[in-house]
Amino acid sequence: MLDPLDRAYERLAELAVAALNEREPERLWPLLADAVTALCGGETLIYKLDDWSEGKGTLGMSPAAAAALGRLGDESLGVLRSGYPFALHYAAGLGRAPVTARRLAGRAWQVSETARVLGDGLDLDQVLALPLPGTVAPITGCLVYRSGADFTDDQVRIAERAQPLLAAVEQQRRLLEQWRRLSAAAGEPEESAAECALTPRELTVLLLLTEALTADAIGRRLGISARTVHKHVENIYRKLGTRDRISTVLRAQRLGLVPTPDQARAGMGPEADGRENPWTVSSSTRHSDRS
Repeated sequence: MLDPLDRAYERLAELAVAALNEREPERLWPLLADAVTALCGGETLIYKLDDWSEGKGTLGMSPAAAAALGRLGDESLGVLRSGYPFALHYAAGLGRAPVTARRLAGRAWQVSETARVLGDGLDLDQVLALPLPGTVAPITGCLVYRSGADFTDDQVRIAERAQPLLAAVEQQRRLLEQWRRLSAAAGEPEESAAECALTPRELTVLLLLTEALTADAIGRRLGISARTVHKHVENIYRKLGTRDRISTVLRAQRLGLVPTPDQARAGMGPEADGRENPWTVSSSTRHSDRS
């Protein structure tokens, strides 16, 4: 019989597998947000996709969190964006282990500006930081919020076990966005991928094949074994009717699945398709947290 930690990890693994089969990159984190919040004993969650600072970066959240944060002014939102007391802790290179604000800052947490904003504006008391492993700069990850008692040891351990799964989902999101951006000039990449029955995971492997990476290098990028990479490559060969990497990349280019070198160079410009993700909130407000 599985203990609670194993059951929580099993649930997260199931969700991660489901997320890795999602074709729309903007839907990956929303698929996981509610589950991560519940499994870690939280009430709401914010995830930072690019930079953990108060002045810039993209914040993603569930609809409930978006509604709550929408009631805050720019100054209060800037306080939350500052990531106190986690930003300085992780930026100092003190590992990437999940930790709660109360454990990290001690009594200073209770009298901090961040705690005041959370309490007055959102009726929340505690924060658990869940950074993605391996990030150096910028630091990305989640902040899980709750009211009442601090997060338990088991809930912090669940967050730690979730880290590699969340990192894999984030890497998939970035690669799918890169594939979509670079392949746009090649025609209708989503339709071509559907016609060839390529899964989102196989698409990301195919994109990395165009970079002439070895199976070991692709595995490191995706957080999987070289053996698993070879299985994905074999599936790609079978679906595209090819037998080696060179012919696979050339056929993928002809089908519009991946860009030609000229198209790739042309697609390296700014990412601007005019659409806004309803799960994101941006702010240029800068605010230094005070304890």
